[in-house]
Amino acid sequence: MLVVEDLYVNYKAIKALNGVSCQVQQGEIVALIGANGAGKTTILNTISGIVSASAGKIVFEGKDITEIPPHEIVKMGVCQVPEGRRVFSKMSVLENLEMGAFVRNDKKGIQEAMEHVFQLFPRLAERKKQPAKTLSGGEQQMLAMGRALMSNPRLLLLDEPSMGLAPMLVEKIFEIIQEINKAGTTIMLVEQNAHMALSIANRAYVLETGSIVLQGNAAELAANPDIRKAYLGE
Repeated sequence: MLVVEDLYVNYKAIKALNGVSCQVQQGEIVALIGANGAGKTTILNTISGIVSASAGKIVFEGKDITEIPPHEIVKMGVCQVPEGRRVFSKMSVLENLEMGAFVRNDKKGIQEAMEHVFQLFPRLAERKKQPAKTLSGGEQQMLAMGRALMSNPRLLLLDEPSMGLAPMLVEKIFEIIQEINKAGTTIMLVEQNAHMALSIANRAYVLETGSIVLQGNAAELAANPDIRKAYLGE
């Protein structure tokens, strides 16, 4: 479904990505793990078109999207939930969700997507008239995920969905990620909580300073002593 080939990204003098190649098959959950500054978010931002590649290419469903603008990439079926939620704080929950459907004009489909989001996140339905800034961190994360789902993505890019959340909420968010995946959405997940990420992913890539140093089956990586020591605190 997604092929990232020999991707280089530079921020002025800093090399953020050094020839990264990875892929995502339809229906998978693929995790990207690594320390802060390893380049995980840069990969997602480059796939989304927010950051420009210096070299290499990104192919989604057979189409080269390396130089396509972000809103066109969303129309093609790729949507990102950014790190730190980035909800529209003064707008209501409902308005935030409607913003997620800005690339669509099929009223029936939008209504069905809204119902699906409220099924996944009943708390958003209860608070739909409240300004987004009045929600808790966990509720804002739910809203950011719901807003992305409103675009009807086939590939969902999730950047640090558990950041800053209480452990109980982290489990809930990961359950919902699995539900979204089971309903047919392919997921690429960047997550600081490597233990949780590897527990739900099919495959994973490990990044260090802009390069992939390990890849493979998520369960096998979770059992790897080096990974356990470096990322799972064991």
